[in-house]
Amino acid sequence: MGKATGFMEYEREESAAIKPKERIKNFDEFHTPLSLEKQRTQAARCMDCGVPFCQAGMMIKGMASGCPLNNLIPEWNDLLYNGNWQQAYNRLHKTSNFPEFTSRVCPALCEKACTCGLNGEAVCTKENEKAIIEKAYEEGWAAPKPPKVRTDKRIAVVGSGPSGLAVADQLNRRGHLVTVYERSDRVGGLLRYGIPNMKLEKHVIDRKIEVMKAEGVTFITDANIGENVKAKKLLEEYDSVVLACGASNPRDIKAPGRDANGIYFAVDFLKSTTKSLLDSGLTDGKYISAKGKNVIVIGGGDTGNDCVGTSIRHGCKSIMQLEMMPKPPVDRLPNNPWPQWPK
Repeated sequence: MGKATGFMEYEREESAAIKPKERIKNFDEFHTPLSLEKQRTQAARCMDCGVPFCQAGMMIKGMASGCPLNNLIPEWNDLLYNGNWQQAYNRLHKTSNFPEFTSRVCPALCEKACTCGLNGEAVCTKENEKAIIEKAYEEGWAAPKPPKVRTDKRIAVVGSGPSGLAVADQLNRRGHLVTVYERSDRVGGLLRYGIPNMKLEKHVIDRKIEVMKAEGVTFITDANIGENVKAKKLLEEYDSVVLACGASNPRDIKAPGRDANGIYFAVDFLKSTTKSLLDSGLTDGKYISAKGKNVIVIGGGDTGNDCVGTSIRHGCKSIMQLEMMPKPPVDRLPNNPWPQWPK
C-alpha cells in the first residue's frame, strides 16, 4: 500500500500527452512523465485494500484480471511512496524481466482490477512502474549483473521476441550459457518490428539487449532455423533448445477482391516502416507508404490502431477503420462487474 488515506486525499494524475497535431509529425513516444515527487504522490493512492486484485493475474469468465506476472504492486507502490526507489526496483524486478517494455505497451490489467477503481479512479500503476525502471537505469541499479557461477550447460533459444528474451534472461541468471537465434536483422521480434516507435522507441530495447549481452547472453541475427541454420546443428551443439518462434502467420480474409493490389497484412506494413525508420529515417523509400492515399484499416484492436497511427504519420489523404464488434460501452455493464476486464 501507499498512504492509508492517499486515495481520498489525491486525485489521479497521468503524464501529459503531446497534442495530436504535434505528435503525428514524428514517430517518437509522446508522453511527458510526471516529476518524481508527483509520481510518489500517485503511489500514495495505493490503498490498504486487503485483497490486492491488481496483482492476482487470475482468469475470470475467460478473461485475465490483474497482472499476469503477479507483480508485487502494493509493495513497490509503498516503497515508491516512501522514496525507497532502489528497493521498489528490486521488488519490481523480482517478478518482471522487462518493466521497461511492459510499462510502455502493457494494457494495464492491474489498473482495471484496482480496488480504487471500484468507486473512483485507479492507481497509476503503469506509470509508477515506468518511473521506477527509468530511475533504476539512471542510478545504475539496472546495470549488468552477470551470474557468479556457470553450469556449463548450453541452451539455444530460437526467437528473440518477448518470450525468447524472457527465457534467455531467466536461464542466464541460473548460470546457463544462452545463445539466442533471431531470423530478422535485429533482435526484438514483435517488440522491434510489430510495435511502432511511438509506443516503444527502439533505443529502449537496445538498452536492455546491451545489459543482457554484458551479462553473458549471446545473440545471433539473420539466423532462420531450418533454412540458413539447420535444426540438427542446434540439437548437436546444445544441451537444450527452447522454441519461442512467435506467431507471425497473419489471419487472412477470404473475400472477393482480396487479391487486388494495395492490400497488406498489418505486420508487413508496420515492419516495413520501422525497418526503414531504423535504417535510414524513412529516406530509403523501402517501406509500404500510405502518403497521399485513402486508407482502410480492417480491425479495431491494438494492431489496427497502430496501422492508423502509422498511416497518419505517413501523411495519408484519409483513413477509415472498420471493426466487426459493436461499440463498447462507456461504463461497465451490470454483467461485467469489477474486477473483470472491462469489455
